[in-house]
Amino acid sequence: MELPRGSGVLLHVSSLPGPFGSGDLGGGARDFVDFLAAGGQGCWQVLPLGPTCDFFADSPYMSFSAFAGNPLFIDLADLAELGLVSYRRLATPPEFSEYLLDYQAVEAWRGPVLAEAWQAFSASPGPEFSEFRAAMDWLDDYALFMALRERYGASSWAAWPRELAARVPAALKRARAELADRVGFHGFLQFQFYRQWQALRRYAGERGVRLIGDLPIYVGHDSADVWSNPGFFRLRSDDFLPSHVAGVPPDYFSVTGQRWGNPLYRWQSGKDEANRPLYHWWAERLRHLLRLTDLCRIDHFRGFESYWEIEAGEETAENGRWVKGPGEPFFAALRRELGDLPIIAEDLGIITPEVTELRRRLGLPGMKVLQFAFDFDPHNSHLPHNYDSVASVVYTGTHDNNTTLGWFMDRELPEEVREQVRRYTGSDGRAISRDLVRFALASVAALAVIPLQDVLGFGADCRMNTPGTSAGNWRWRCARRFLNDETARWLRQETVFYNRLNDHHQNSQRDSR
Repeated sequence: MELPRGSGVLLHVSSLPGPFGSGDLGGGARDFVDFLAAGGQGCWQVLPLGPTCDFFADSPYMSFSAFAGNPLFIDLADLAELGLVSYRRLATPPEFSEYLLDYQAVEAWRGPVLAEAWQAFSASPGPEFSEFRAAMDWLDDYALFMALRERYGASSWAAWPRELAARVPAALKRARAELADRVGFHGFLQFQFYRQWQALRRYAGERGVRLIGDLPIYVGHDSADVWSNPGFFRLRSDDFLPSHVAGVPPDYFSVTGQRWGNPLYRWQSGKDEANRPLYHWWAERLRHLLRLTDLCRIDHFRGFESYWEIEAGEETAENGRWVKGPGEPFFAALRRELGDLPIIAEDLGIITPEVTELRRRLGLPGMKVLQFAFDFDPHNSHLPHNYDSVASVVYTGTHDNNTTLGWFMDRELPEEVREQVRRYTGSDGRAISRDLVRFALASVAALAVIPLQDVLGFGADCRMNTPGTSAGNWRWRCARRFLNDETARWLRQETVFYNRLNDHHQNSQRDSR
């Protein structure tokens, strides 16, 4: 896949400004698109969009569904405009923080609002809702899964009554009838999410902003995906729990590695015919995301070449082993169903020549991260002067990194590394965030994506996620006043200077003269 030269910003939907405690698909999202367009940016990259759970610290990489959207992101003001929610209820929301997302408090307040909307909607749902439910073949299982989770508490589906965990048809039919209202409610939430998302995508497209989605390689065990397709995953037959789980060995982020806990796929080595149902499920997953976004970053691409297998009983990721992944036949199967794959391969971590060669054979752009560039190795592949291909995407940092300012000021960063950064950038480091933003924009990488925290020069208190930890992550929000004209002008000037303005914005610039 060839990417045109351009740039964009990384910001999750949850981090958008807004009055209701969390970023959503309403005015804050449209304002951010306007900010990007004013700043000459051609892309907005988000994190996975699925519904999250406090049991997994609300990580978007551990969702209840690979297909569903997060109800937290539904624009309540839009529901009021439709007459489904009273304006009076929305006029006096709790005093939520504009800097940090309190998931439990926001969900506790939003829940009754969404329930009110469902009651109003269900009185006369209309044909569009029925058409949506029929078109989304994953929706019935997901909605029933969520209704059953409510009935049996927050425990894993593996702890449900055996007939439901094993998906005995008669038990499922009975549960659908008994829980029909709650099943309808969860279908309604998805209907509203996807209606609003498509409206936001149109708004972005009209302003020359493409959307980049994020597809985790693994799904959570406590998800509608695993419950609906247990044969695709390595589960024990007696209790439906994983026999082996995913993670990565000790690396830059953690001395004991990362034990993610997701069940591993039941790849059938060298047996493409046996893998066909799993390949098709993956194709549907990717097709679904590409209906919502223009490009897709696949997280942990190296797991398709070889993945780290950990026995479920291990407490850390240290005692695992590398196992051969599905490799090129997997991507050939995706291409047979989907055609060209507009994919960015997240090829970070322990990357072997085999992983690099697989990515190159597939023609997929990989990732470069400037925070990984400074280890005194002149051959470090993350140093801009070593980029061997324009088919790459450069970041100052990712959602798993500290902010650039936080990283540079961290006491654990050796002073000699700071000195290397200062020498490389030719600066004193006082404006380190903008220094690295400029180096990303100046590089030969086809696409430069900058976390909003680095555009704004924010410190470690605005970090999105610290791998290997479970508290305090995914909470950062950007207050509306920081998305101002001055910052947009600076960003546009740098984008123009480094020849990353896309055709749409170039035409807009000519039209405004």
